Amino acid sequence: MPPEAVRLGRKRTLPSCPNPLFLQWLTELRDQAVEKGKNSHFVYQKAIHSLKKYPLPLMSGKEANILQNFGPGICKILDKRLEQYYQDNGPDAPIHSLPSGVKHYVPDSNNLESSKASTSAKELSGSSGGQNKSRPKKAAEPKKARGGPKKRNYVPQKGSGGYAVLLTLYRHSQVPGNNGFMFKNELMVDAQPLCLKSFTVPDLGSKYTAWSSVSTLTKRELVLKTHSPARYCLTELGQTVAEQLESEEREEVNEEEEEEEEEENEAGKAVNHPEMVDLTQDDRDNASDHDDDANDERQKAAGSALATRPPPVICVNEEVDDWNELQASEQEAAASGILLPGCYDIVLCVDFIETTGGNTVRKQELVTELQKNRVTFDIRKLNVGDFLWIARERTVDSDAGQARPPAVRELVLDYIVERKRMDDLCGSIIDGRFREQKFRLKRCGLHKPIYLVEEHGSAAAHLSLPESTLQQAIVNTQVVDGFFVKRVQDVKESAAYLTMMTRYLQKLYQNRTLHCRSRELEGDGPKGDNVSCSLISFTEFNHGAVKSKSQTVREVFARQLMQISGLSGDKAAAILEHYSCVNSLMEAYARCSSEAEKDKLLSSIRYGKLKRNLGPSLSHSVYQLYCTKGPLS
Repeated sequence: MPPEAVRLGRKRTLPSCPNPLFLQWLTELRDQAVEKGKNSHFVYQKAIHSLKKYPLPLMSGKEANILQNFGPGICKILDKRLEQYYQDNGPDAPIHSLPSGVKHYVPDSNNLESSKASTSAKELSGSSGGQNKSRPKKAAEPKKARGGPKKRNYVPQKGSGGYAVLLTLYRHSQVPGNNGFMFKNELMVDAQPLCLKSFTVPDLGSKYTAWSSVSTLTKRELVLKTHSPARYCLTELGQTVAEQLESEEREEVNEEEEEEEEEENEAGKAVNHPEMVDLTQDDRDNASDHDDDANDERQKAAGSALATRPPPVICVNEEVDDWNELQASEQEAAASGILLPGCYDIVLCVDFIETTGGNTVRKQELVTELQKNRVTFDIRKLNVGDFLWIARERTVDSDAGQARPPAVRELVLDYIVERKRMDDLCGSIIDGRFREQKFRLKRCGLHKPIYLVEEHGSAAAHLSLPESTLQQAIVNTQVVDGFFVKRVQDVKESAAYLTMMTRYLQKLYQNRTLHCRSRELEGDGPKGDNVSCSLISFTEFNHGAVKSKSQTVREVFARQLMQISGLSGDKAAAILEHYSCVNSLMEAYARCSSEAEKDKLLSSIRYGKLKRNLGPSLSHSVYQLYCTKGPLS
């Protein structure tokens, strides 16, 4: 069978759109929206794009509803236009071809600008007559592409966290012999006087502190963060912005000093040149003009006026001396880190995690109950525990001209509370947080940890661990770990217990002098009767309890040992007393003469209050972990 002959020739051109009338109307609507500055021109443009792709003719606007980007509004507009079109051109007028004399619209990116240019040229020529003939030519020129808004450098607001951090890093860089960076803790301490918000305590109902603005500074490439633990320094752009802020700060300080000098000068002039008014001068001048009766009346009036004047204030030297001695004693106590009785308040601190996130309704219920009980509490970030109590120094009301209240001292009392619901307890046991939290509570520096367990009705019946396992974990926390365990039923009882503890601590520390000590010095400062009056500051406590802080070799070794099943924190601490790091343990294994001696090396180490031996089983597990070269059996 012979092959078919190949047909040569040009391909017949197809119409660009089978619905040119609808396309024209949509184009007009789009152009009108652009001229009026409406965002609906984007919708019309999408509809035009969909209509061009549709290959079949449409008989009405309602049929266009099947197309993408065609809503009821556009279809209704097309039907109204179609009805008007039939009224003008008759019911048999064609709709799939443009009427005679109408040119098909060809989309072009410059059509809109050229049409605007032509219309503006006509307006200009009509208004100016024949005087300005060159203006239409200028209007017909294509518009220059407008660039976006100029990118401005980020300048933090005065008193914000970013403002304080930039100024602090800049001033630190100007100190001769500086190391070129600052750590987070020293940066927060030095920047706090320049900031109106706290770097450690979030505002009520918020989880953000002034330190949160540092992430914005790093994103804006004003501050560079390197190393672990983090080191912060200024970039070149940050140096420029910080210099600008420093110059503005100096100008404001100079203006304030000039105003103070002017006020002092005016006050000095008022003291040196008082305006003396002699009230008896008129009496002497006019004595001859008035009779004796008038003089008697004036004398009586003058006598009554003198009688009504307040007596002069007399400052007794003894009272001034007593006041000076009182101020000197308070300043001396403040310098030595002592809080005198009556100079501080006991305040409950609530971790912000207990008030935000998760089941917000249930968490806000705790805050509501504390407010009903009129408990003085403060919401802040706690790196360990959920609740604790502080002794906050009382301060005199700040002056109206001060930018922020003066810094107050806060000492942490020896009581800390970890709150657990039964479902939370179950989850923490499964993922290992339960042991870690107890270990961190023991090492936080407070000697009276409390476990607050909420039974929460029948919730324990639907957990992944049996109730007996949870009850055994609670008993071990009380008996083995030495925590005080308080069982409650719900949030209301938790709030009631915290209220009772707050009232109890307020009475307990009512007439006691508190001493501030370092965390490393456990015995520093005197102690009362069964009440510790030697306390650590809140800043030192919270910084020392950071979970992700850099750890020593000894701490890493302890965490490694605690990964072994059955090796608790007390047992790990006992091993560390004999072998402070892995290297010392490996040297001890190397000195052993036989494998049996290595296997029982740790079995005789005593731990805990009862001084029991670790035993051969744990000694074998540690030996197998550190001395087996291949995989563990």
